[in-house]
Amino acid sequence: MAPLKLKIAAAGLGRMGKRHALNFLNRTPRAELVAAFTPDAAEMSWAKQHLEPYGVTLYDDYDKMISQEGLMAVVIGTATSVHAEEAIKAMEKNLHVLCEKPLSTDIAVCKSVVAEAKKRPHLKVMCGFSRRFDSSYRDVHKKIEDGLLGRPSILRSQTCDKHDPSGFFVAYAAWSGGVFVDMSVHDIDLTLWFFGDDIIPKSVSAHGIRAVQPALKQYNDYDNAVGVVEFHGGKIAYYYCSRMMPHGQEDTTEVIGTEGKVSVNINPQQNLVNYYHPGGITREVPGDYYGRFEMAFVQESNEFATACLDDTPLPLKLSNAIKAVEIGSLLQEALVTGKQIHLDETGRRIEQARL
Repeated sequence: MAPLKLKIAAAGLGRMGKRHALNFLNRTPRAELVAAFTPDAAEMSWAKQHLEPYGVTLYDDYDKMISQEGLMAVVIGTATSVHAEEAIKAMEKNLHVLCEKPLSTDIAVCKSVVAEAKKRPHLKVMCGFSRRFDSSYRDVHKKIEDGLLGRPSILRSQTCDKHDPSGFFVAYAAWSGGVFVDMSVHDIDLTLWFFGDDIIPKSVSAHGIRAVQPALKQYNDYDNAVGVVEFHGGKIAYYYCSRMMPHGQEDTTEVIGTEGKVSVNINPQQNLVNYYHPGGITREVPGDYYGRFEMAFVQESNEFATACLDDTPLPLKLSNAIKAVEIGSLLQEALVTGKQIHLDETGRRIEQARL
């Protein structure tokens, strides 16, 4: 008797959607990709070449796809604006859900997804914060759990993309939610993981510049931004996000504790090769985030399949997807308004007295 496999469908076949589809098709032994959806003609053409020959049924209608007989789960890699709607529709069809981050750029909409998931505790519903599945970040978490850092107190983390002069990020800014919600949400999620899910912001401030993409001004967005979040209980997180790196992707993190410090990817490199030449010593770095986190996405798909089939716990709380967007939105507001935001120990805003 053949072992049970998770019959899963892929929604959206853009850059990340293609990767999810191929990971479940080729790199997740306990899953079987049985369907895929895209309304885009070019993406459908790609799917006819790369998915259909392997038994994947293709749809240009999401509702029809999630109604396919025998379907057990869906991985959502469509535009952020429809993540929540598609996730809720899938849950209503009794399907497990793996959704790309964020659930939405709107906090109320994020909450509606979490509320729907609570109605169906037998379903596995996960927002894909890929760094939780990276071996280096898991090693950091273990060191913190083992007490090797003492009390974690300061986190410095950055998400920095290679410069793209095509104008893609300008158009993307129309609906991305801004650099902190789009980019730093990963660093914020790491903060919740390393500092604890229950941390509450005390003050939030941010500054930004438009160094290479002045057209971002029309969307109140920036190509470089720095944010600082002070938490109640004596912890601080410093975030840097950038769309300006000339050399490639550079995502790094430091966690500083009372008895030690750990760093991840402080000297980024694509592999273990250093090139020694008359001009010095050089090494290549990944050109984009997938070059850095490819294996984390593969691990994510495998752990999701296992959780669905064996009814084991997911490695992160769905409620964290709300909190990460909440903190990202506070940072974005502070960035746009230039004002520091203050909150009490329950997370409610407070107005500071002005002299």
